[in-house]
Amino acid sequence: MTVMVTGGAGFIGSAVVRLLVGRGFRVINLDKLTYSGNLASLSSVEDRSNYRFVQADIADRARVQALLEEEQVDAIMHLAAESHVDRSIDGPEVFVSTNIVGTFHLLQAALGYWSALKGERRERFRFHHVSTDEVFGDLPLTGPERFREDTPYDPSSPYSASKAASDHLVRAWHRTYGLPAVMSNCSNNYGPFHFPEKLIPLIILNALEGKELPVYGAGENVRDWLFVEDHALALEAVLTRGQVGESYNIGGDAERSNLTVVETICDLVDRRGALLGGKPRRALIRFVADRPGHDHRYAIDASKIARELGWRPEQSFDAGLATTIDWYLANEWWWRPLRERCYAGERLGVAI
Repeated sequence: MTVMVTGGAGFIGSAVVRLLVGRGFRVINLDKLTYSGNLASLSSVEDRSNYRFVQADIADRARVQALLEEEQVDAIMHLAAESHVDRSIDGPEVFVSTNIVGTFHLLQAALGYWSALKGERRERFRFHHVSTDEVFGDLPLTGPERFREDTPYDPSSPYSASKAASDHLVRAWHRTYGLPAVMSNCSNNYGPFHFPEKLIPLIILNALEGKELPVYGAGENVRDWLFVEDHALALEAVLTRGQVGESYNIGGDAERSNLTVVETICDLVDRRGALLGGKPRRALIRFVADRPGHDHRYAIDASKIARELGWRPEQSFDAGLATTIDWYLANEWWWRPLRERCYAGERLGVAI
């Protein structure tokens, strides 16, 4: 099976590529290589015969369709996206351009390619759109409510609004044109190779370096955390066994407040080295002004994917976080250039 993965040099995309290549899929990694795309995350597969990297923009419809035809692609797994809420607050235009317009052009390329397929190849083609739980808005800080596949959309940020729009486009291309699409919406991911602008890698690296640990507001906002390698396994299941026209929520069943996550990282880093000046790293925590439109709580009901596809997260949050911290400790070669050249930890998402 030949799979085109868009955004395969990103955090989740690279985990998917490593998994699929390792399982014997033929993988075409299509990535524009924006600031967060990093081919170093794929060094373990770059020389494999069943892997090819192509630097291209999903909005380049002619290039994408030609590549689909050249490689005789059986499925597209669409992960290419601008994904950082704070950056979407500061500069929403690129989110509209990539997540909405780019998805439109990719859908058109896929539709043109699929329409020309015949027989079994036409029957087995899939377009898997990978999205986020943020399209559903937020939930009360306490209570049993969780996002289901039929939860109404209520996005809060330019990022989540752009992903919601792309979800609607995929559904429309399936219903109007018959494009065989499946969708998935996941909770917050964490793990190795995570660009250091997001909460967990930012806090890990700041804690290692003895820098302040910024926590928005009172740190009460809750997220459902999912280890990235578990997410990659879920995406493989959706791609290969998911029902056309259906969507699947993917979550880690690991709700934690942001403050709890930061404090846990502090304690785990302390256990792995000397305290800073005799003080625990919790002393580095600084509460900062909250970002605009900050959702209160995300929580995923992942019962559908468990029931229909047999997927459940394998990694507990505590074990996954410890694994992630150990990975950053052992792989300074990967993150140090990013801290020095791309993003040093400055505050984003303060535009009004």
